[in-house]
Amino acid sequence: MLLEVIATTVEDAVTAERCGADRIELITGISEGGLTPSLGLIEQVRQAVAIPVRVMVRPHARSFHYSSEDAKTMLRDIRHIASAGSLSLVIGMLRPDRTVDEELLKRLLSAAQEMEITFHRAFDQTRDQFEALEMLSSYPQVTDILTSGGESTAPQGAERIAELQRRCLGKPLSILAGSGLSTANLSSFLQQTAVTRVHLGSAVRVNGNPLLQIDPQRLVAVRTILDQR
Repeated sequence: MLLEVIATTVEDAVTAERCGADRIELITGISEGGLTPSLGLIEQVRQAVAIPVRVMVRPHARSFHYSSEDAKTMLRDIRHIASAGSLSLVIGMLRPDRTVDEELLKRLLSAAQEMEITFHRAFDQTRDQFEALEMLSSYPQVTDILTSGGESTAPQGAERIAELQRRCLGKPLSILAGSGLSTANLSSFLQQTAVTRVHLGSAVRVNGNPLLQIDPQRLVAVRTILDQR
């Protein structure tokens, strides 16, 4: 059972690793759903922890539609991240018709070279999640889809997530369930959906506040639930 935890600082990353996270999603702008962190932070986190780190590449929070200038920024960011070594990426992009922007996806995957990819919650705004899943599954670099099943929280989208999980069987990518998961609902959610990868942010922070630091006790409690599966 893979546990991915959001980190916004070096201290977050170190605490996440120490308290049971299997992987870190490194971002800034947590209240905006995650933006690209600075190169300095990326380099420091890579040096501070041994577990895998996936870095958000998202130049703004206005939408998941990106202009040609946005695309240039994302490509530059990916090249800088690649230069830090031993990292992977979190990306997501849509066309105005709410289909995956496959042209931009291909350009970013090419720049990423061998780095593995999570397609983030832009997936939840696609017009047809099953169509998007089939398309993304044709790109081996895309190993994870972060989703709440098209709803505000993963528990609300549990039925859809369970179906997405079933459709991933035999495919080279996995469903990474996130948003609204906590110690109170995690066990029942896992039983309902059969997912094997979960993503937590606010739920493992002090008082559940996304702007505060990771709470070791909350994170250990989540890890304990996962280890009982």
